[in-house]
Amino acid sequence: MKKTWILNFSVFLLQIFTYSKALDVTQYGAVGDGVTDNSQAFLKAWEAVCSGEGDGQLIVPAGMAFMLQPLKFQGSCKSTPIVVQILGNLVASSRGNWKGDKDQWILFSDIEGLVVEGNGEINGQGSSWWEHKGSSRPTALKFKSCNNLRLSGLTHVDSAMAHIHVNGCNDVTISNLRINAPESSPNTDGIDIAVSSNVIIQDSVIATGDDCIAINSGTANIRISGIDCGPGHGISIGSLGKDGEIASVEDVCVQNCNFRGTMNGARIKTWPGGSGYARRITFNGITLDNVENPIIIDQHYNNGDSDKSTDDKSSAVEVSKVVYSNFVGTTKSEYGVNFRCSERAPCTEIFMKDVKIETASSGFGQVAQGQCLNVRGGVSTLAVPGLECLALSTDMLSWGTMPEQSCMLPQQSVQPNTRPLQDPLWVYGSGGQRLGVCNVVLTLLISFGFSYVFC
Repeated sequence: MKKTWILNFSVFLLQIFTYSKALDVTQYGAVGDGVTDNSQAFLKAWEAVCSGEGDGQLIVPAGMAFMLQPLKFQGSCKSTPIVVQILGNLVASSRGNWKGDKDQWILFSDIEGLVVEGNGEINGQGSSWWEHKGSSRPTALKFKSCNNLRLSGLTHVDSAMAHIHVNGCNDVTISNLRINAPESSPNTDGIDIAVSSNVIIQDSVIATGDDCIAINSGTANIRISGIDCGPGHGISIGSLGKDGEIASVEDVCVQNCNFRGTMNGARIKTWPGGSGYARRITFNGITLDNVENPIIIDQHYNNGDSDKSTDDKSSAVEVSKVVYSNFVGTTKSEYGVNFRCSERAPCTEIFMKDVKIETASSGFGQVAQGQCLNVRGGVSTLAVPGLECLALSTDMLSWGTMPEQSCMLPQQSVQPNTRPLQDPLWVYGSGGQRLGVCNVVLTLLISFGFSYVFC
């Protein structure tokens, strides 16, 4: 019995000394008063943790607000993984006091095995930027060339431009986020993905002034599930093909998502004059509540004004092998499905299964209408609204997979093990400051009944 107690106690002490290595930004001069510029303190803390100190852990303590100017956290780092726990709030400078790069506010670049997590908030202070939408505005949080990336738990509010941008990253998991900006805020996408593969986005609530999630060129193996989207512009593939771009998007699955009061639901948008492809895309298990354009493919996209694009003879990004299955809900417009494809490069192998969309305004369950231009494909079982351009098909998916199979999660690299989100050694009676090991040991010994301890 005594040996067991001693062994357990020794293990606990070892954990204490291990956990105590984590670095706190306040150790490097950060002042969490919401006013003081903490940029240099954060950079010093990053330099330390990236060089191998702190057991690869950096903590932004709870109960504090840290104002930051534009920052670049650069790799490569000696420690893998690098864990950044954001328990407090990060606040951007207002536009009038902004110093430096306007491309992004916070950039993580060239870091292998990066974990950014916590229950804190990242506030982009975007309201001072939105009225200047014609000028350069910063994305709040950007990840560039960060493989084996995990982002979870945080609240993101009021970015000047997009809230989160992932570029050139492979094996990414984004989960349990809350992203909020006013419906009127311009270009405030929730999450933008570009030139990345094996990306999972799940279990998040996104309400912004633009796309909840946008999948851009150079992406493959994207799995999106459990997203509550609205207000906003829906979940979009694109836009693709702008300025003659050669685009590539493939193997995308969006499933078990809700759209509430959004401009679009499941959208694919491409510019005239582009080339390349968007293919093997599945939208499955979608709930709609008063959505303006529940299902839309627009190959005449022109920065939101497709009516101005009338040149059907120009090249186009080819859209093919797209499945819409298990849709139910209402639209605020008369059209539940709108396929506007190019004469030069028609949309092909577009399939619908178990789709039932009604108009919200009628109050009597009136079936929404559908319209299509230059599209080929089929329907299997129920599809409301029906489309004459889609023939009844018993072999819905010519490439041989059902929606549930094509939506299987990709094999990912093993995510790094991380310590608990809020380590008690960092919060118990510390006001967000680091506790000395001796103090923790003293507290522990007292809890075991010792009343006299030397430290």
